[in-house]
Amino acid sequence: MVRCKWSLSIFEQISQGINRPGQIQKSIDGLSTKVMNQCLRKHLEYAILDRRQFPEIPPRVEYGITPFGKKFIRTLEAIHDLDAEIRSGK
Repeated sequence: MVRCKWSLSIFEQISQGINRPGQIQKSIDGLSTKVMNQCLRKHLEYAILDRRQFPEIPPRVEYGITPFGKKFIRTLEAIHDLDAEIRSGK
């Protein structure tokens, strides 16, 4: 569903309050503008993220995590924790 290897990094940044596209890109090494925009668009489509555009000059855009996105991210974190537990042999 996510189809973007950068998704978890992007979710993490937005969760930490880094919610503007330029800030997100600068905080993730190796993430290009094109790939970041594709990934953000995909998450908007699936209602994991929402986009707020402010009527300012210069224009300002911020991304946030929707209520569904919070549930989705908690599920991903649970899967990650389970995988780590299995790999450690507990």
